Amino acid sequence: MRVEVQAVAPAEVEADVLAVPLTEEGLSDTAGAIDGALDGLLQELLQDGELRGDLGFARLVHVGGKLPSRRVAAVGLGKRDRLDADALRTGGAAVAREAGEFSASVAWALDPSLPLPVDEQARAVVEGVLLGAYDPARWKHDEPKPKLEQLTLLVSRSDDDLKPVIERTARIAAWVNRARDLVNSPPNEGTPERLAARAAEIASQVEHVEAEALGPDEITAQGMGAFAAVAQASHNEPRLVILRYDPPEPKGDLVLGLVGKAITFDTGGISLKPALRMEDMKGDMAGGAAVIEATGAVADLGLPIRVLSVVAACENMPGGHAYRPGDILTAANGKTIEVTNTDAEGRLVLADALWYARQNGATHILDLATLTGAMELALGDLYAGIFSNDDEWREQILAAGEASGDHAWAFPMHPRYRRYVDSAFADLKNSSDLRQASPALAAEFLREFAGEGPWAHADIAGPAFLERSRGDYLSQRGGTGYGVRLIVELASRLSD
Repeated sequence: MRVEVQAVAPAEVEADVLAVPLTEEGLSDTAGAIDGALDGLLQELLQDGELRGDLGFARLVHVGGKLPSRRVAAVGLGKRDRLDADALRTGGAAVAREAGEFSASVAWALDPSLPLPVDEQARAVVEGVLLGAYDPARWKHDEPKPKLEQLTLLVSRSDDDLKPVIERTARIAAWVNRARDLVNSPPNEGTPERLAARAAEIASQVEHVEAEALGPDEITAQGMGAFAAVAQASHNEPRLVILRYDPPEPKGDLVLGLVGKAITFDTGGISLKPALRMEDMKGDMAGGAAVIEATGAVADLGLPIRVLSVVAACENMPGGHAYRPGDILTAANGKTIEVTNTDAEGRLVLADALWYARQNGATHILDLATLTGAMELALGDLYAGIFSNDDEWREQILAAGEASGDHAWAFPMHPRYRRYVDSAFADLKNSSDLRQASPALAAEFLREFAGEGPWAHADIAGPAFLERSRGDYLSQRGGTGYGVRLIVELASRLSD
């Protein structure tokens, strides 16, 4: 989709759809100006209840030749005093859904009277339209639907500073949607080998990126007994996918380590999951998908920060070669792990990937994983939970999440949580039979393998894969690309 800025009055632009904002208090200044050109039609429809300012509402109005644009989309943004970037994103997605089936172009009138700076409005609208227009149904044989081809943001006067903002936002949104493509791929296509191929593809297309993938023998040679055990029952071989971004003039000595869990299909192994909704376990690689595509985005933007990304990709299958409850594994850092639940596999593959990242130069580490169902119960499908061994590092990640729209919330770590993963037979065990604090005990487990230096764990089980519409700009079932925007925002702030 092409995205551009034009300094033209909304009443003069020619587009298939002209989008104007409403709030629950009524017409915005821009909508009021258009209403004048339409002889009060919008106000009349508003009074009759055919238009509303409710958040996420959008309705097309045919203008009968009174404007160069063929239709007006009245977009609800909710209460004026609660208007934020998410409201604009939701409005943008609503327009994309309403107009996208038959329209090729949308013009959106940015409104300086709204309580959000114009540049923030622009970012949010672009994200809302591009993410809201995403279609996960790539495997359907229905007649292809028309797609939006152009989004034009209208400003009152020429604004050269706005052009790089929207170009950057559109590029990041494209990387988010690529992550969604990976997550939504069926497990017979989205294998560990396919993730490795995608990393290699990025390295071939974007400057200063190198890709590498370790196979089963190399994983074993690295001493990664935890990762290897999870993978050993599957006919699809595991891959440790490694991406290195080394820009020509990096800022300082910081190396951002990104670690992703990529269980491309998770049956639970011997500790088999229930059959209901098991098909959604293709989404258990959402953390790895976000890490791969975010690395590409950081490099695409040319940010002056070195990045080392490590993605542990495999399937967790039952079978004669499967690892078992009671097995004791030796991880790459030498620690032994008693397996008490084979469905607590994500922390096992992350253990070895975290150690690899630290040993290979990562100074600050963030891992992303769809790790615990309890986190989804706690925060739903909007926020990820953040655990960290470093207060400053945690706050930087939380701030990046809030600024980017990938919202995150801090959770505590305390040494007493460590007792949940004490084992009578090994250095630690991978799960607890107590129904308490499972996200925290998982984080305490991971802390054992994060090495020295700042580390944070993002449990993204809720917002990374949607079972149903979230009621905002992410309304499609499946992968959301959570983490890509957060990582890019974090890398941008670290490289300023």
